Amino acid sequence: MEELGKFELPVLAAVARLRGNAYGVSVMDEVSKREGREVAYGAVHVTLDRLKDKGFVSSKMGDPTAERGGRRKRFYELTGKGEAALAAAWSRHATNFEGLGWLKPSGV
Repeated sequence: MEELGKFELPVLAAVARLRGNAYGVSVMDEVSKREGREVAYGAVHVTLDRLKDKGFVSSKMGDPTAERGGRRKRFYELTGKGEAALAAAWSRHATNFEGLGWLKPSGV
């Protein structure tokens, strides 16, 4: 299985969390909130394209909206391959933290 890159992981996790409401800005906001830092829209957009090319997400165009001047949003959804990649990453990271129950994450 193809591993997720360092920035691909939080972007893919954001798409999974947003379930049906994942588009460029919402993904950027979710990643920024979880990472505790501002992330660039361009970086998110490029990463979403890369995840789509890898088959981890699919996309579809939403309906035009008046608030966007008649423009449409591109929505992203997690694919089965993306879900498997996310689960594998979670498992791999959890394994790295085994035996460190005494260590508390920062901010907790």
